[in-house]
Amino acid sequence: MIFNSPAFLFAFLPLAFAGYFMLMRLRATVAAKVWLVLASLVFYGWWNPFFVPLLAGSIWLNFRVGVALMDSARTPSGRRLLWAGVGANLLVLGWFKYAAFVASNLGALSGVAIALPEVTLPLGISFFTFTQIAWLVDSWQGKVRDRSPLDYTLFVTFFPHLIAGPILHHGEMMGQFASRWTHAVRQRHVLRGLTLFSLGLFKKVVLADTFATWADAGFDGGVPLDFVAAWTTSLSYTLQIYLDFSGYCDMAMGAALLFNISLPINFDSPYKALDVQDFWRRWHITLSRYLRDYVYIPLGGNRGGAAAVAVHLMATFLLGGLWHGASWMFVAWGALHGAALVLHRAWKATGLSLPRPIAWLATFAFVDVTWVFFRAHSWADASHVLHGMVDLDSIRHWPLGQLPSVDFAWAGSLFDPLLAVLPATVVGRLVCLAALAAGLAMMSRPNSLQLAGSHGRSACGTAAALAAFCAAVLAMLAGRQSAFLYFAF
Repeated sequence: MIFNSPAFLFAFLPLAFAGYFMLMRLRATVAAKVWLVLASLVFYGWWNPFFVPLLAGSIWLNFRVGVALMDSARTPSGRRLLWAGVGANLLVLGWFKYAAFVASNLGALSGVAIALPEVTLPLGISFFTFTQIAWLVDSWQGKVRDRSPLDYTLFVTFFPHLIAGPILHHGEMMGQFASRWTHAVRQRHVLRGLTLFSLGLFKKVVLADTFATWADAGFDGGVPLDFVAAWTTSLSYTLQIYLDFSGYCDMAMGAALLFNISLPINFDSPYKALDVQDFWRRWHITLSRYLRDYVYIPLGGNRGGAAAVAVHLMATFLLGGLWHGASWMFVAWGALHGAALVLHRAWKATGLSLPRPIAWLATFAFVDVTWVFFRAHSWADASHVLHGMVDLDSIRHWPLGQLPSVDFAWAGSLFDPLLAVLPATVVGRLVCLAALAAGLAMMSRPNSLQLAGSHGRSACGTAAALAAFCAAVLAMLAGRQSAFLYFAF
């Protein structure tokens, strides 16, 4: 089930909310939590019920191993059990997500085709696997005290975060599920949650899916791209992925607040970043935190000198890239960000700095270019877009006949006057350019979390949220019910 569907908005969410608080009102706390777990399993299994037993088995195994690790914290036998538990999680993840990729590459190297049965990637497997690996590690380190199987199951399955994050840490969630504060409807939380959910829904359905049409046409259209078309393609995807994923997280946080649960912030205006390190403090914050705590620091972190730190950074971001999917394009994206962070550390060591506008432009341009590798299906797809982005000569010398006629349909009688003063490549993309300008201007304004916090309780804020919700529902009912981008990861 997806957030931007009538089934979720008008059936699942109201029923889950009403059932939970009705049971809480009757002081049936355990029954209320069981209700929420069952609702979350229905939410997860709506797409493919076959994977519900996989999720349930993963929860059962990890909880049993985690409790055993609490009893053998920091002992040699506990360490062996920890490795076995982590290995089991990675084995399942590897089979579903990476087996075909490994087999394909081994086959290409050896010249012998390796046949594997075709498998479907379970939704959210990377998220719930990494969440539970962290639970195992912290259990062995003696950081976990809660042994409630029900609270643990609710922590893993809680539907707002289950499919596409944010990546939760047990320390910030288990106490909330155990707290009596969550047992009653809190009007303040409901209002802020609905405001945040509405803004996120608008970001996804109205904004992200609009930019997706231009991004998909450029990446998947199979036609040569001129300079303007290539840049509008890359910038459209840059805005699409942010609006799509941050919109999902806004909806997840909003839905969780209805149940008095606060999820961690996952985005903090990342396109305002002034350097690549600042970007990773703002983008997919829970993944950055996870990679820092469970990959970078165990590898050695900032210890060992500049060369060692560079190796730690590169290894962390190569793994971070691979986490997103079984493709060399994700590895390349991770490698580029890892290398950028290494160079950034070297730049900081010189004591030099750039003026803020130049620092912002350099950071944003780097992020935009690297998204090309992230979005492209192959090296050929990436080079197809990147070649257009440096083809300055195509601005005025691109044959009019090679431009899709649909690009000019919007102009009507304005076509000839516009063509007299602007290159055809610009006229064809004028609507997209205007949308991109508006989108980039919007990035400089307060983000949805800030809006929900500062204006969510005012009459104007409530009216704006209601308008955003209505616009999103109308767009959704008109046919826009696309899945979120991070469902694929």
